[in-house]
This record gives sequence, C-alpha cells and structure tokens, in this order.
Amino acid sequence: MKRLGKGMKSAITVTALAAVAITSSVAAQPSTPVNAASSQTKNVILFVGDGMGTAQRDAIRLATVGEKGKLAMDTMPYVGLLHTSSTIPVTDSAAAATAFASGVKTYNGAIGMDENKKSVKTIMEYAKDAGKSTGVVTTSQVTDATGAAFGAHVENRALQSDIALQYLTKSKIDVILGGGEDFWYPAGEPGKFKDEPAEDPSEKSKGTQGNLVNKAKQLGYSFVSNKTDLAKAKGGKLLGLFSNEEMFQQRPEGEGDIYNPVVSLPAMTKKAIDTLSANKKGFFLMVEEEGTDEFAHSNNAKMTIKAGQQLDSAVQVAKDYAKKNPDTLVLVLADHETGGFSIEEVSADDESGDGISKEDGPFAIANSKLNFVVDWTTSGHTAVDVPVTATGKNAELFSGVYENTEIFTKLMQSLGFKK
Repeated sequence: MKRLGKGMKSAITVTALAAVAITSSVAAQPSTPVNAASSQTKNVILFVGDGMGTAQRDAIRLATVGEKGKLAMDTMPYVGLLHTSSTIPVTDSAAAATAFASGVKTYNGAIGMDENKKSVKTIMEYAKDAGKSTGVVTTSQVTDATGAAFGAHVENRALQSDIALQYLTKSKIDVILGGGEDFWYPAGEPGKFKDEPAEDPSEKSKGTQGNLVNKAKQLGYSFVSNKTDLAKAKGGKLLGLFSNEEMFQQRPEGEGDIYNPVVSLPAMTKKAIDTLSANKKGFFLMVEEEGTDEFAHSNNAKMTIKAGQQLDSAVQVAKDYAKKNPDTLVLVLADHETGGFSIEEVSADDESGDGISKEDGPFAIANSKLNFVVDWTTSGHTAVDVPVTATGKNAELFSGVYENTEIFTKLMQSLGFKK
C-alpha cells in the first residue's frame, strides 16, 4: 500500500533547482494560448510514475542512457511542473489521483470524492459518456489508490473490493490489468495465486463483495492471469489479475526485494492499447508504475530505478502508437515525490545517514566510467513539485506551472468535454 510521508527536508532544494530548469524549457516552447487547441484529442494515454519526482527521473536517465541520453518520457516537446498538495501540503496517492481525475482538492485517502465526501465525476466517466473505451493498467493492485480515483467513489481508499465492484458495475472500465486479486475473491477462496505465499505470507484473499472474478465473467469480461493467456485474449472487455497484491515485493535492498512482474508493464500497456483502440470513438487509458513509489518508501534506489526503466519502456510503447495515430495525447507525470530522493557524487567524506536512509550505490552512469549515489531524507512522501511531460494532440496545454487539479481541466479541454 502507498503510505503518507512524514518528512520533508533538502528535497525542496532539489525541486527548486529543477523548477528553474523545467520552466526554462517551457519558455523555449512555442507560445500557444490554452484556448488555441486546434481540435479535439481522440485518445489519451496518461502515465503516472507513482512517487517519481525530478531526481528520480534523473537517476533513471543516468542509469539507463547516461548524461547525454534521453528517456522516452523526456523526449517530449512540452514540459510542466505540478504543485502536489491535497487539502494539506503533503498528499497521498488517493487525493492526488482524485485531483487528476476530477479536478478537486480533497483529503488524503479519498477516492473520487471531494473534501465533503461528495462524489465527483471522473475524466474516465466523461470519456465513457462520450462513447470512448477506458482502461486501468498498473503494477500495483488494480484497485489501489491511483487507478481507483479514475473509476470509483469511496470515502476510504482501503475499500478495495468496493472499488472493484464499482469498476464492473458503475464506471464499467473496459480493460483492467495489474495485481491485487486478493480483493476479487472472498476470504478463504484463493484465486490463481495461492494464499500466504512464501515471499509474503500476509497476502491472501480478503474480498468483501463475493467472487468478483466470476461476476466479471458474467458481465462479458475475458479473465486472464498469465502472460500467455493475456496475449491470446480477444474482445473489448478484459480483466487481468497477475498477483495477490502488488506485482513485486517492496523491501529494503537485499531483504527480499523483488521486481519481476508476471507480465511486464510495457506488455500490459501494449495489450491495453491494442484492445481499447478497436473503439472508433477513441479511448482513455491510465497506466501506473507503482514500484517507483513502493521501493522509494523502503529507500531502495536500485529497485526504484529498475521500476522506472520499465515505466519508460511502457511510455515508448505509447509513443509508438501515438506516432501512427496523431490524434493521441501522451502524458507522463507523478502524483507526488517519495523519499526526498537526491543524486550525489561518490564521496567517502559525505554524510550518508543510517538505517534504510543511508546512501545507496554507487550506480553506474550509462555510457561512461562515472558513478553516482542516491541519498534519502525520508521514507515517506514530500511536498515538492513534480514534472509532467507531454506529446501528441493538444500537448501544448500542459506547459507551465500549475496545480494538480489543472490536469483534469486541461484533459477536459483537450478532449472537448463540458462539465
């Protein structure tokens, strides 16, 4: 589960410097008024690197393509900077995703509800009303906070079986791929993945709404639980559950940390796009990499970077599709930053902290003989701004510095939807 951070320290300095760089990049872009979008976007593919701040993106870049290389998520013509607060300065993923999906600031833990616990319509629900197909893909539980905020309305993010039921019967999301089968099966009724596995004995079926996999099948969903069956699946409604909980084991480095999903995020992304794009009216797809948050909570830089590399590969899949379908908008952003992550030189004289917050590394900088280390200031979330990069139809709308709620406003404008 994603947790709310307690500390903010020098990470603010990192983001302040990043803001200068990002706003300088924005200034170099063509000046296009928000109301000058030429036509409507048909398809949206929104990537959320959970917990992935500017420094995380830099570390992923250095480890993957080096100082002079560019990630798929960075080779986009428009750049923005998001303020991440909820109704308090440090957000959790539920409130942040609700801001993206519905355009309201709300309390931490809220899913698709405002601070008065009133349901607010989501961008996916607007898309569905317009005849578009919708999808949620994640390496977390499919019913965890980020995906849930696009397709459900509950007062507490912990109500994951309620969220699953709403996916099927209320928002009617067409493609649902990720982990978390434990919330789709009643207690004592294991699914495709056995209860209490050796890697995490706490994982077991705990659903509260009956057998929702059977319900999904009754409602016309194809159900799959492995890579082979996912590749073979046909039809417009698809449910894939590939683990008990998250599709990895989030622990400090060397203490049972595992990032090896049954199906990779790029593969899930491609299948979702292939399935949703059959709809001539278009689609809205939200893709989340959860490992960038969970491993940062454990101050595990090695796995944070590895998860980020998979996210970037998934972004390339979307960009390849958008290149052939220019009426598609692709966005990459984060809900918040996790860990107070910073990149430092390798130095025996530098303070390194203690416990899980001691320096990680060194990590090799690709295409060079140089290295870097990662330092941490917290095991929780911080309140620093996070970058958004955009390409494709109406991507220019996402330049600038703005509140996280503006993602919803700009998506509505891009798609031509009215409240």
